Amino acid sequence: MFLINRRRFLAMALSLPAVASAAVTAPSQAAPSDLIETMLTRAHVPRHSNELWVLIDDQEATLSVFRGNELLERYAPISLGRAGAKTQRVRGDNVTPKGEFRINRFNYESQWRTFMGIDFPTPAHARMALEKGIYSQTDYEDYFDYYRRNGHPPQNTALGGAIGIHGLGSADPDIHGRYHWTQGCVAVTNAQIDRLAELVGVGTRVVIR
Repeated sequence: MFLINRRRFLAMALSLPAVASAAVTAPSQAAPSDLIETMLTRAHVPRHSNELWVLIDDQEATLSVFRGNELLERYAPISLGRAGAKTQRVRGDNVTPKGEFRINRFNYESQWRTFMGIDFPTPAHARMALEKGIYSQTDYEDYFDYYRRNGHPPQNTALGGAIGIHGLGSADPDIHGRYHWTQGCVAVTNAQIDRLAELVGVGTRVVIR
């Protein structure tokens, strides 16, 4: 399990419009901003020239692995959630969440061959949920309290969880090649997930746009 260190957690929290605490005030009555879309405008820029990172593109139905700006591998077509990809996801809506994430766990005994979990919902998703009324102020503060104590986001809030990249397992490759069929995850073929597991690791940055 990928545990976030205190310095990185505080950096994430302090980068948001408000930090969850007992002193946090309710959001203003202004129209909710799309914090994720704002973040995505710069997410495609490598953090450093040698960074290994993953870009998942909803419109192109592709998964690309980069080293800095150099394309190493590209998989297409991939499958996303049956309801498409959006910046705001709620539990049970079959949406793949857009945003910037980190791989935080691997399950090599998944029914989907290999499952690479990502750290959804991120603090930015929590902030948007508060602004849109999906989270109450208490939900928002509980989210950050859980994250501080456990080093990873809660998976049982109104935003759902258990989002990641996985293979097909015994699923039908023909359906995979023709439709988006997941409940919100990103699916690739078994051969592709095997290769991807050789390239990435816990902490690898994943951009879904």
